[in-house]
Amino acid sequence: MGRFVNPDNSAFQKAVNSEIYVDKTGFLSYTNKVIDTKQAFICNSRPRRFGKSTTADMLAAYYSKGCDSENLFADLAVSDTEDFHKYLNKYDVIHFDVQWFITENNISEIVNTIQNNIVEELKKEYPDILDSDVTGLPDAMSIINQETGNRFIVIIDEWDVLIRDEAQNQNIQEAYIGLLRRMFKGIEPTKYMALAFLTGILPIKKLKTQSALNNFDEFTMLGSGNMAPYIGFTEEEVKALAGKYHQNYDKVKRWYDGYLLNNYQTYNPQAVVSVMLRGEFKSYWSETASYEAVVPLLNMDFDGLKSSIIEMLSGDSVEVDVTTFQNDMVSFSSRDDVLTYLIHLGYLAYDQNRRRAFVPNEEIRQELSKAVRRKHWNEMAAFSRDSEELLEATLNLDAQAVAEGIEKIHREYASVIQYNNENSLSSVLTIGYLSTIQYYFKPVRELPTGRGFADFVYIPKPEYRSDYPALIVELKWNQKAQTALQQIKEKQYLDSVLDYTGDILLVGINYDKKTKEHQCLIERYEKK
Repeated sequence: MGRFVNPDNSAFQKAVNSEIYVDKTGFLSYTNKVIDTKQAFICNSRPRRFGKSTTADMLAAYYSKGCDSENLFADLAVSDTEDFHKYLNKYDVIHFDVQWFITENNISEIVNTIQNNIVEELKKEYPDILDSDVTGLPDAMSIINQETGNRFIVIIDEWDVLIRDEAQNQNIQEAYIGLLRRMFKGIEPTKYMALAFLTGILPIKKLKTQSALNNFDEFTMLGSGNMAPYIGFTEEEVKALAGKYHQNYDKVKRWYDGYLLNNYQTYNPQAVVSVMLRGEFKSYWSETASYEAVVPLLNMDFDGLKSSIIEMLSGDSVEVDVTTFQNDMVSFSSRDDVLTYLIHLGYLAYDQNRRRAFVPNEEIRQELSKAVRRKHWNEMAAFSRDSEELLEATLNLDAQAVAEGIEKIHREYASVIQYNNENSLSSVLTIGYLSTIQYYFKPVRELPTGRGFADFVYIPKPEYRSDYPALIVELKWNQKAQTALQQIKEKQYLDSVLDYTGDILLVGINYDKKTKEHQCLIERYEKK
């Protein structure tokens, strides 16, 4: 049993012993299925606070020869599988966190430092096989395999930290990628490697148009495949926790849901655990991952980037091409590169089917709003000023002023928000009500209601509920504002909102494409 070679199970034991532990050992059924196959090279990238280290610790505890983990896993899901004992603690495991090796003094020798520490432990494990002149980690594993037939499982946590933090250091980048290639790619690694698992924030770096390690199966925030249930907490898991800890599930959902992975609604685990244990609904994001990292990105002068961020903060989604990002920190060349990186960081979510990015929940909406305010965007100031006037007119039931405000935004910001004929009014509306960020949750688009879908529903945050009514907004094209109001009533849109608010304003808006005029009607519904 060593620090990096055949570690014990103490790290995963701490996770299981925690007051809240959600069983994700079902993932071991997948790794057991692919072990010793071409699919045994796995890179799983996800944002901070999404359980990367716990997953790595779980794999080490299950496979490592350095411990006996039968009792640890006895009450967990994997223990019920047919091959549970077949792979349990049967492998030489190398498990290390790249971040742990980094110090200010040794950064230029980081790759050699990693190899030297691990090879020294392998020499203690196999003193009769490895000579003193063996220094390379790939060589050491190959020699051990040749002499004993033993195959390795290699688990690297924070594998991409050098790609992110040493982005400008070409020598370190080349040395590190070179080590990974020698360890995992080619004929020899297929002989000594039973399973490789890399976990980090970024997918594997691209060299020109190809992955530096193209034999890895990648599971990311852009496409998680069958790993989706094991990245974050699922809806059912959060519902169970909310019931156990007496928290309002709908409120938890508004604050922390929103990541869409292979049709799973995925929650940030650390945020959910924090709200269950503390009972405070707030942003826990900046406690572990400061938005300072994204502030420089938001100010990059790429065409359409700022307006896209404003649209998403307002509650809309934007189309994004995620294929151009080079998975590093130096190759940003377009709006889409920045948005893709923000998806990997967890500041944006991604709908794989629609190929659109959006702000996932209230927690991230607050963090991204803070980052934008730090940059003092002129665009943001202009939108905010007009939006505050529009919201004030709405709350005062001044339908004429609302119509004029929507028309102004439609006319002046048309080129900025980049809409088409089908969704232009929706885009204008989300931008128009940008100022609701402070008082309302992210607007619900097409909220399922009694007999249909309301176009927009703005639900006030609990602390503002006594002063701010909910807003149900219905949009029409080439019809009448009265028709929109009538639809809200006839299809019982009110029923789905009554439990979350006090008074409700019904807002009907129509746009006449021929005259390019907007009409608005507003009615107040007083909750009994």
